[in-house]
Amino acid sequence: MSIERAVFGFAGAMILLSLALGTLVHPYWLGLAGFVGLNMFQMSFTRFCPLAIILKKMGLHSNGVF
Repeated sequence: MSIERAVFGFAGAMILLSLALGTLVHPYWLGLAGFVGLNMFQMSFTRFCPLAIILKKMGLHSNGVF
């Protein structure tokens, strides 16, 4: 698995988890979805992604995007 696929998979899972927790537990959990979305937005401009750095140190390879 590449870093790019892992980042998008993790972001999607966090957004779905946030929506479920926001519906079932408390609406403040929707802030997590907003945070993930903002991080993805800033990454598109700055190419800085903390998760990608962690995954690279764990040994995943990149397709050249990160």
